[in-house]
Amino acid sequence: MTRTRNAVLLLAAVGLIVLAGCGGSQQKADNPGGAIIRSSQDPNGLRGATLDRPYSMPAATLTDTNGDPFNLVTSTKKPVTLVFFGYTNCPDVCPTVMADVASALTKLDKPVQDQIQMLFVTTDPARDTGPVIRKYLDRFNPSFVGLTGSLTSIKDIAKAVGVPVEGMQKLPSGGYEVGHGAQVIGFGKNHEANVIWLSNAAIGDLAHDFGKLVEDNQ
Repeated sequence: MTRTRNAVLLLAAVGLIVLAGCGGSQQKADNPGGAIIRSSQDPNGLRGATLDRPYSMPAATLTDTNGDPFNLVTSTKKPVTLVFFGYTNCPDVCPTVMADVASALTKLDKPVQDQIQMLFVTTDPARDTGPVIRKYLDRFNPSFVGLTGSLTSIKDIAKAVGVPVEGMQKLPSGGYEVGHGAQVIGFGKNHEANVIWLSNAAIGDLAHDFGKLVEDNQ
């Protein structure tokens, strides 16, 4: 089994989602979305964690890095939308996931890449201004869309798609980290998600699944 499937089976067994503090420690939290997670049984299907009950994209409006409104339903024009909740000061999990997604996309033909939109929703809006997010995302892929808003709105959106967000956790140094789920969520053109990828998903599995989602959403 791949690393991804091993992790999926563990999650299915305990019914929990990993909560990444992005500062070193990881905790476990209840899956607020309530979807049942299982591994794909189809060898030609998706390699991520599939959901028995799909998540629906909330029709909520955030603000993009240009300061313009961005509605999660009406502003997502491509057949496949990937969503990740994280923050720019995260020292480990977030940049690893973003780099893995960016690397997986480069393995796809350009016409396939062009059918995929990657959304990065900050869980630290107090520090992550539009310009800060834009500079951060440009390190990985300039086409990635960065979004911010009130922490309350972001938490509500995250909860609706099964991502726990704890908010600020003070550190002994005087700073803070932000606990959040580290999964990437894959939505189709119907604005529903049937698959997530955990933070340890193999790049090859991500590329395979991204391409499969594009194929399935033509």
